[in-house]
Amino acid sequence: MKKYDYVLVGSGLFAGVWAYLAVKRGKRCLVVEKRDHIGGNIYCEDIEGIHVHKYGAHIFHTSSKEVWEFVSRLAEFNRYTNSPVANYKGEMYNMPFNMNTFSKMWGISTPEEARDIINRQRAGIAGEPRNLEEQAISLVGVDLYEKLVKGYTEKQWGRDCKDLPAFIIRRLPVRYTYDNNYFNDLYQGIPIGGYNVLIDKLFEGCDIRCGEDYLKQRDLYNSLGETVVYTGTLDAYYQYRFGRLEYRSLRFETEVKDTDNFQGVAVVNYTDRETPYTRIIEHKHFEFGTQSRTVITREYPADWQEGMEPYYPVNDEKNQNLYERYAALAAGESSVIFGGRLAEYRYYDMDKVIESALRRARQYGLYEG
Repeated sequence: MKKYDYVLVGSGLFAGVWAYLAVKRGKRCLVVEKRDHIGGNIYCEDIEGIHVHKYGAHIFHTSSKEVWEFVSRLAEFNRYTNSPVANYKGEMYNMPFNMNTFSKMWGISTPEEARDIINRQRAGIAGEPRNLEEQAISLVGVDLYEKLVKGYTEKQWGRDCKDLPAFIIRRLPVRYTYDNNYFNDLYQGIPIGGYNVLIDKLFEGCDIRCGEDYLKQRDLYNSLGETVVYTGTLDAYYQYRFGRLEYRSLRFETEVKDTDNFQGVAVVNYTDRETPYTRIIEHKHFEFGTQSRTVITREYPADWQEGMEPYYPVNDEKNQNLYERYAALAAGESSVIFGGRLAEYRYYDMDKVIESALRRARQYGLYEG
């Protein structure tokens, strides 16, 4: 009889949902986390009385009533609505692309005028788009692409849009209404008190070891638990047997400003190519803060290298084929459950991680919802 029913490797949302459901069923859980805190990328730091999203902006949104009811039992959510602004060389545009954007860009006022302009501009792309540039123009036209898509995307991926595959942008939201709400989802908000409120509830009742690398002591941790729930990178689990999966990473510069309001909105995207960062986050606006000072974070995309945090999987054909080889190995494991953004090599919104964890937990008899 081992000491724990589950050894959870990583402490993001997948592991958190699993831990919460397992503890409710009387299971014993050990959490092994490389970082010095739990919570994965939704962890918040308290600076100047402001809950600072340490690993980039996280806005919870979902259309799943099941997921919304699950998280709402653990934390109360505020009414925050994501309405970012794009800064193109000092010109400010509302996001996503909507009538406010079109009115500012073209001096027009009706949906019919906006449709006519976009249809004329995208008519120049004939046939199947061959790259991301052609795909974007075919969706939104030249002006929106040049000012609000091209520079941002090239910074994000570190490559020219002509050298990026078309499938990266399958769709770009275009609204012919004056609606700045970025998400179409029915439910949206930020946990009151920050995401750590949610994190603490998810891992309540678990034994937790921070600053520990499971992969360096896997025999020890495997000996402690009946089943491992692994949420790290899949290629690392198999010691890069077939080669390394590629990621994009991020670098953050956080700064306290001696003003109560730096930019007037939580997120400003910088869409020109010359500005080295992709966005500035002003954290207090996520929770309608009234503090006398403010905290901002500049977000810089970066090529992922060993030792950096992997944020975005490079889901091109080469990497997807490599991932499938690792996934075939994972499917043969009898005492390891793989889940979450890194183990599944997929860019997940938070609600999709929770959905995935609930679905898997149902298969193991931990959840009946």
